[in-house]
Amino acid sequence: MSDETVPVPERRRRPWALWILAAVLVLIGLVLAIGGGWLLALGGSAYYLPAGLGLIISGGLMAMRRWSGFWVYAAVFVATLLWAFWEVGMDGWALVPRLVGPLVLLLIAVALTPMLRPVRLHASGAVAGVVVLIVAAVLVGVVVVQNAPERQLANLPPPGRMEMTDPSLRDTGADWPAYGGTYAARRWSPLDQITPANVDGLERAWVYHTRDLPSEAAEGSYGAETTPLKIGDTLYLCSAKNILIALDAESGEERWRHDPGVEDRFIPYTAACRGVSYFEAPDVPAAEICATRIIEGTLDGRILAVDARTGAPCTGFGENGAVDIKQGMGPVVPGMVSITSPPVIVQGVIVTGHQVLDGQKRSAPSGVIQAYDAVTGELRWAWDMVRPDITGLPPEGETYTRGTPNMWTTASGDEELGLVYLPMGNSAVDYWSSDRSEAENRYATSLVAIDVNTGRPVWSFQTVHKDVWDYDLGSQATLVDFPTGEGAVPALILPSKQGDMYVLDRRTGRPITGVEERPVPQGGVEPDERSATQPFSLYHTLRREDLTEAKMWGMSPIDQMICRIQYRQASYKGFYTPPTTDTHWVEYPGYNGGSDWGGIAVDPSRGVIIANYNDMPNHNRLVPREEAERLGWAPRSEERGEFGGQEGAGDPQAGTPYAINVNAGWRLPVTLLLCKEPPYGGIRAIDMETGETLWDRPFGEARTNGPFGIPSMLPVDIGTPNNGGAVVTAGGLVFIAAATDNLIRAIDIETGETVWSDVLPAGGQATPMTYEIDGRQYLVIMAGGHHFMETPIGDELIAYALPQG
Repeated sequence: MSDETVPVPERRRRPWALWILAAVLVLIGLVLAIGGGWLLALGGSAYYLPAGLGLIISGGLMAMRRWSGFWVYAAVFVATLLWAFWEVGMDGWALVPRLVGPLVLLLIAVALTPMLRPVRLHASGAVAGVVVLIVAAVLVGVVVVQNAPERQLANLPPPGRMEMTDPSLRDTGADWPAYGGTYAARRWSPLDQITPANVDGLERAWVYHTRDLPSEAAEGSYGAETTPLKIGDTLYLCSAKNILIALDAESGEERWRHDPGVEDRFIPYTAACRGVSYFEAPDVPAAEICATRIIEGTLDGRILAVDARTGAPCTGFGENGAVDIKQGMGPVVPGMVSITSPPVIVQGVIVTGHQVLDGQKRSAPSGVIQAYDAVTGELRWAWDMVRPDITGLPPEGETYTRGTPNMWTTASGDEELGLVYLPMGNSAVDYWSSDRSEAENRYATSLVAIDVNTGRPVWSFQTVHKDVWDYDLGSQATLVDFPTGEGAVPALILPSKQGDMYVLDRRTGRPITGVEERPVPQGGVEPDERSATQPFSLYHTLRREDLTEAKMWGMSPIDQMICRIQYRQASYKGFYTPPTTDTHWVEYPGYNGGSDWGGIAVDPSRGVIIANYNDMPNHNRLVPREEAERLGWAPRSEERGEFGGQEGAGDPQAGTPYAINVNAGWRLPVTLLLCKEPPYGGIRAIDMETGETLWDRPFGEARTNGPFGIPSMLPVDIGTPNNGGAVVTAGGLVFIAAATDNLIRAIDIETGETVWSDVLPAGGQATPMTYEIDGRQYLVIMAGGHHFMETPIGDELIAYALPQG
């Protein structure tokens, strides 16, 4: 008999795998027991402490190869199962951290039962294996079923339900002449060649490379967000660093290219250009240069005008085709003032805002709104909310009021009324309010309707009083004819970061649907500054119910327990919890929305709103000035640091008692998982007339997300964070990218189902557009990626169309 066939005596066997499992159980048990005791002392769940003790006992007995160790673990698992369903019911995503890890350990334990004494497999081990398989199948079914889109199809309005009387609708069709389709910002097209029945035939018609990729110095600061315009047979777009480009709309071939020479040092948090504007000069003969022109705002604070046919600068506009918006602002450090959104042009007047780098210092440059003649570039007016007496450039030796709220996003406009609708941001430091002026408190986080000819506010509507949550308005207001009992009213729909949608008469600013002032939490570091109430929309909100400890998440019980501990340690009184410094506070929704710069899309024929949204909290803390100084957090202007961090992570807020540290999305260290359970983003169809939800679904697959930043490649709709908007067509489709899964999708507007998708070569954090040329409909998306959304950076503009013929 060979050595290989000689049985090994029982006493000489070395069950290493069993001992490793036992050690893992003891280690996990110790972590759960210690953390569970801490959580219990904080008033949290009583599950983790006894579960941890059970694992310690189970691991010890298994190390001695006793069957009782397996059954102790099985008992802990059954208790875990009962507790999980008691706490969250049949919510699939909520069950993942509670049950998947324990189930994996149970499967391993079943597989290793032959190593327990006696060596032969007990019949009970086989029974345990069958039970485990049944439990696993049930859990998979729960996850699939519970994360399906919610739909109420009986309520879906039919096409043609509403009359399309607004004159701006006539400007869309074969062309896409403005960032939002028109300055009404509906992001809607009457084209209907592509439908749910044939959309699976979409193919790439052409791909264009902008050739604008980050230099070594600009790594980690790119987010190409452009939505091209289409006029006639030409597409017009801007790259991340403001290179103006014209393409043949049919072939994607480059016609001209104009590089304004923006340097890396002018990049704020992100090198981003969302789009450009188009203007036809009324008194310039069509054959002359700059009879039609492209207008762009740049990262270094200029307004450019170039000839639409050649890309040559319009020499009669400003100084050799450019005006500098920084005039009158006083000292401006590179990167502190930048234009990332396309200006609005109404009645021949260019109206622009600009981004002021968040969180740096209270004395940051002014948020003044400026207007220029679209032909000559002459400054027509300026609106400094604190100094309304300054209607042009400030008197010599003075500047526009520093630190005032700015408009970093895109305005909308009404050509007939001569009004531009400004979604205003916050004062220069978002999380401290004690030294804001009366005018700042009036206009911050408000929609302001401004007369394009005088520069004077006609009306304003505030969505947050004394905002210290960075809930500035990021979305364009969308102009609609809103149905009422007295007929259609010229209105606008205003989405917000906190999720509420407001419907206002765009002539007067009067709410058409209900708005209610409700009491909100008080206290924090500035108790006398907090408003007792905030305006809640009774029309519709994208906001979910307040967080609870049970909604904390992770990939394992340990992750979830840590998040539960952080939740219990933080100040959280629900929506509008005031900022604190002695502990963290939870802001939910976080500053990315709700609805951010992607805005909403409206099908005016059906009367349906399409809104993609984020659903994530922030975990924040105000950091005392002395501590911030020790950490070296300084404004961008100082040598100690370019800036403290990204989007509120270590922003100095110089000139106030506190810096701010924002954990956007509330991530755990090391694993990088989010503390709130999925979904983290969704997309919803809303009946415009009633405000009722028609369907709602998680938006974004888990394919590029996973622990430690490792892509899971799972085609499961987890609902990811998203930035960018949708376009809706008369063909019954919603086209959208935006999510972090690098997909562009077509969604059937009637069902909410994805009927087509394509994998983009980089992140699609931009809003698509659609147009027609020579009888063929095209869909175009910028796949440029976004550093903040952690999607791959690229330079591809991709056009899709159905096959020829």
